[in-house]
Amino acid sequence: MKVLHVCSEAYPLVKTGGLADVTAALPLAQCDLGMDAQILLPAYPGVRQMLPNVQTAIPIGDPMGFGEARLIRGRMPDSGVPVWLVDCPPLFKREGGPYADRAGVEWPDNAQRFALLGYAAALVAEAGAIVGWQPEVVHAHDWQAALAPAYLSFWQNRRCGTVFTIHNIQYQGRFAHPLLEVLRLPPHSFNLYGLELYGDLSFLKAGVYYSAKLTTVSPTYSQEIQTPAFGNGLEGLLDSREADLTAILNGVDYRLWDPGRDPWIVRQYGAENLENKAVNKTALQEELGLELRVGAPLFCLVGRFVEQKGYDLVLGALGQILECGGQLVALGTEDDPRLVEAFRGAAAAHPGRVVLAVGFNEPLTHRVLAGSDIFLAPSRFEPCGMAQMYGQRYGTLPIVRRTGGLVDTVTDLSDRENGTGFIFDWIESEDLGACIRRAVGLREDHVAWERARKRAMARDFGWENTARRYRDLYLSVTNRA
Repeated sequence: MKVLHVCSEAYPLVKTGGLADVTAALPLAQCDLGMDAQILLPAYPGVRQMLPNVQTAIPIGDPMGFGEARLIRGRMPDSGVPVWLVDCPPLFKREGGPYADRAGVEWPDNAQRFALLGYAAALVAEAGAIVGWQPEVVHAHDWQAALAPAYLSFWQNRRCGTVFTIHNIQYQGRFAHPLLEVLRLPPHSFNLYGLELYGDLSFLKAGVYYSAKLTTVSPTYSQEIQTPAFGNGLEGLLDSREADLTAILNGVDYRLWDPGRDPWIVRQYGAENLENKAVNKTALQEELGLELRVGAPLFCLVGRFVEQKGYDLVLGALGQILECGGQLVALGTEDDPRLVEAFRGAAAAHPGRVVLAVGFNEPLTHRVLAGSDIFLAPSRFEPCGMAQMYGQRYGTLPIVRRTGGLVDTVTDLSDRENGTGFIFDWIESEDLGACIRRAVGLREDHVAWERARKRAMARDFGWENTARRYRDLYLSVTNRA
């Protein structure tokens, strides 16, 4: 089965969050099952240079009016999975991130940039002869790729099935409706039964409305987004498409996230030699300038500094961490400067006990998870979350809020036989603080803590079962059905 994954990022070519881990690992897992899975994403600066065996570029015209676009074929540098780059320098060759400049301001032409991504995917699916390969399924990921199934629908495609995955419904790709013509979208599509959402053109709605099948990345999140509290205006449409909506939990690529063979940590370890985890803790304390106290409970945050992640709750509960003699490492990208400044102030007020590390740093992320005792994920909502699954494999027990994929992947240690972490309910620092005290209390029972760590490390969130579930879903939208 030939599958084209359309996405805006894929590790290690470009990464801003967990989406990149998913779009790299899922195609590889599908290839391991004997499928022909390939990836299509924009040719950001430096990406082409990372690909081995780059082939001759194939022109696809100038669909967005920004200059000639081309498709460049290569292979992922770590896995060998085939990858296509949509190359259009006026749209993608610029300093900054994939979605915004260095100051965090979104690119003003993001509509054209990611419309081109969807257009190129639809072109490959509709006229595969231009590249010598034609997918049976186009699998689009999040709003940046969501126009691919829409273009195929407008072109009355009958050649391939379409699947759209909602990784985070909060980010919808909403733009002014006059762009409709610029993006080569038919005027009749701008209405309630199409692309229109509260007067705007919504890329995400296009994916939801025009794809044959929909998926979300955890069972709980699939239910949440059908409610007004989490649906961001699309709950009615999603409820009407409930029969076509499937929840498939994300997985973990244990080639990359395994303390037993992680090249980025100081001392490799497993459940059978957890004493080596303490070596990583001391090394992390030294690296980041924390007080060298192996017995201090070391908490960590790993992710984007945004309101969604609930990091303001951690600031409110910081007193609980410090009162129990704990330390905190906050690592993440500077999405919300106000949150970053608040953590910077906390680090200045508590030197040696609170550390802030800003920016995307994959090796440091591994060392933080290996050296910490407890991972904090107090999210207001969380479609799936990846770091709490990584943390469990590294024996770093998670504290999570009861929402989305967090509750689907963590079992509360009130169940002493099966627990792997701690769950709290309310979006309040007091509730998080109570959970922190509970975790520190259990940690004083060394036998119970080690058993919990070993259970967490034994959990299997591997991609094989997830890849099989997607394969079954693909069968329902192809001619093979």
